Parts: sequence; structure tokens; C-alpha cells
Amino acid sequence: MPKIKTKSGTKKRFSFTATGLVKVGVACKRHNLRKRSQKMKRQARRTMVLAAADAKIVRQFMPNR
Repeated sequence: MPKIKTKSGTKKRFSFTATGLVKVGVACKRHNLRKRSQKMKRQARRTMVLAAADAKIVRQFMPNR
């Protein structure tokens, strides 16, 4: 049987907490930052935990984790 491979884009974008939750960086922090509010930019500095429905999709792309 062939091995199940992890999607290479997924392993670059997502990581897991010790309890198994999926961590991801907050979106909309690359360009056009003058349009964004200071509150949004400040809150987007940290990582966020994905919702359960989205985490389920990520786990399908990372079968070995």
C-alpha cells in the first residue's frame, strides 16, 4: 500500500496545540494595512484557533498528525 502523504501547503500554514486544536495565523495582514483599523491589526498579531468544522478539514489534509 502507498503511504498517505500530508499536503505540503497545509503543514506550512497550520500547527497543533498540545491538546490537539489547530492553530493558524490571522488573515489580512499582508498589504493594504492603512485601510484596516488599529484594533484589527493589533488583534491579528497573535495566532488563532480554528473552529471545529474548519479543523476537521485540516485534519483530513494532515493524516499523520
